[in-house]
Amino acid sequence: LRIPPVKVYERGKLRKDVWDLIFANIRFDIVAADMRAQIGSCVVGERGILKLIEKYGLDVFESHKEYLFDSTEKMMRAEIKTIPNGVYQGEATVYYDGKTPGSKYKIRVKITVEDEEIAFDYSDTDSQTDGFVNGTYTSSASATLLTFLQMVNPDMPHNDGMVRPVKIIIPEGTILNAKYPAATTFGNHLCPPNADAIIRALSQAIPKRVTAGWNQLLCYLTSGYDPRKKNNYVDIGFMGLKGGSGAIHGVDGYDHIGMIDASGGVLDQDYEMFEQQTPYLLLNHEYWPDSAGAGQWRGGLGVETRFKIGGENTKIVTFGDGDVEAPFGLFGGKKATLNTIELHHPDGKVYKTTSKDLVENVPSGTVLFQQAGGGGGYGDPYLRDSVQVAQEVKNEVISFKKAMEDYGVIVDQKTFEVNKEETEKLRKKKK
Repeated sequence: LRIPPVKVYERGKLRKDVWDLIFANIRFDIVAADMRAQIGSCVVGERGILKLIEKYGLDVFESHKEYLFDSTEKMMRAEIKTIPNGVYQGEATVYYDGKTPGSKYKIRVKITVEDEEIAFDYSDTDSQTDGFVNGTYTSSASATLLTFLQMVNPDMPHNDGMVRPVKIIIPEGTILNAKYPAATTFGNHLCPPNADAIIRALSQAIPKRVTAGWNQLLCYLTSGYDPRKKNNYVDIGFMGLKGGSGAIHGVDGYDHIGMIDASGGVLDQDYEMFEQQTPYLLLNHEYWPDSAGAGQWRGGLGVETRFKIGGENTKIVTFGDGDVEAPFGLFGGKKATLNTIELHHPDGKVYKTTSKDLVENVPSGTVLFQQAGGGGGYGDPYLRDSVQVAQEVKNEVISFKKAMEDYGVIVDQKTFEVNKEETEKLRKKKK
């Protein structure tokens, strides 16, 4: 069912026929509460704007609004001007369109910087797929802007003035702007490869302002019947999917921050609420040692999660490309780890899920094991302070083996002190 833009509320009154149409196609009543909360936030926002207009008058409000837009445009133009003029190109791969196993598609971006303006051109991006892995212009352009905003002044207001000097060209019929009637279910999740292409391009122009690759998404959605509450349930495992971000010049990546398409804005689930809302028992949720890409500045750590499924008629759907391509390192930094989701059945059998998988009738007592990898490293790992490496070995962030292999640091297994002589020899030998 496709519902074109239509008013749920009109002149402050609920259109019950539209409301009923929407919720006749949604299986969980709780979604109605979410929608009412969104409508409520719009009402509060409207109330605040009307108070401003009542206090200062419409003309003053409009003039100040335009002033804010104009000043924001000046801020963005000043930011773009700090990027050297030129044409920069980058690409990334999208894996498996949901229909043809082994299929691959390229996102290619050409970024042109000219004085105070910047253009992102996706004309060379591959054509739309026959599966559901396609995007719309709006989702793809939003992903482009979101990625670019991570490289400019974070204090800049987000309004119309911000986008005036930014041009985004995404031809219709490409994987990022599919033509009707192509399926676009996976559109939002094309943000990570889109971001990777932009990062690779702008790393040539502003190397100190781009991050290495973020952890790629591999997520599950579970649904089934909860015998405790005698009702159906659904869950997206946010706590288990949040890997690490890529490192940037001067700073390690963020641990367990989540997808780049949310810029770290996805909150973790509360353990107790997780167990109340689902028939699951959480067994462990902890940082995953050695998951981050090594570098002078290491990537953020990922996490490992295990929980026991206690529901009936359990169905699991997985999505994302995080089990195919590891987050890349930059400027000598190393790539991070891949993601995994495994089902450990009560009879001892283990099923390793793949990207865009569907598993039905998962037996009660099955343990779901998920690893969300870290982010890519930035810079030569041999330039990382050896004492800092030893401290992270002590804190079980990295292992003794990785300290030696990736960083060239020999750490005493009893005292956790750096063996300076052996470390110096090893680092000289490998350079």
